[in-house]
Amino acid sequence: MIAAVKGEVMVRRPDHVVIDAGGVGYRLAVSAETLKAVPATGRDAFLHAELISREDSLALYGFASEEERDLFRLLIGVSGVGPKVAIAALSGGTARDLLRAIAAGDAKRFQAVPGIGKRTSERIIVELREKVAGEMEEEVALAGEGQDAPRALARDGLVNLGYAPLEAEQLLDGLEGSDPQELIAAALRKAGTARNAA
Repeated sequence: MIAAVKGEVMVRRPDHVVIDAGGVGYRLAVSAETLKAVPATGRDAFLHAELISREDSLALYGFASEEERDLFRLLIGVSGVGPKVAIAALSGGTARDLLRAIAAGDAKRFQAVPGIGKRTSERIIVELREKVAGEMEEEVALAGEGQDAPRALARDGLVNLGYAPLEAEQLLDGLEGSDPQELIAAALRKAGTARNAA
């Protein structure tokens, strides 16, 4: 398997680059983020790589960092997300930003990506949140010290009570308050009302 490509940049396009490594030109599809790290034609570049084998094709994808490549692998593991859609998602920000969005349950961040609808974006959050949560917990806690801290704590509280992350988000939608306990109580009232209505 090709894990990395190092050599002279022959071609540099918005969606791919060609790198001459030992006399062989490797075409690697890249995200907009990785493209920023690729130098001008004629200069040397190093990209981490992922080879995707399909029945009718072999495609090579390039990444400026291992973190981006690892996130690519996670994304294509989600049902409904192919390599091209994953690359489009990675073009929407740094790998760290996207990991933070997943850990924070920010499905809307992915809905803006061409090829990702509401259901797929929610699936990305549900399937990947726990996988990335561990390493991102610290950062989310720091980021949450701002305005969204009570909401984040309330959401975590609801998840601990047995609600799925997506359900917790939906219950908190439209609720306002600076006390996590009050938000949880309001969300539980909302859930009770919805259950009675059903």
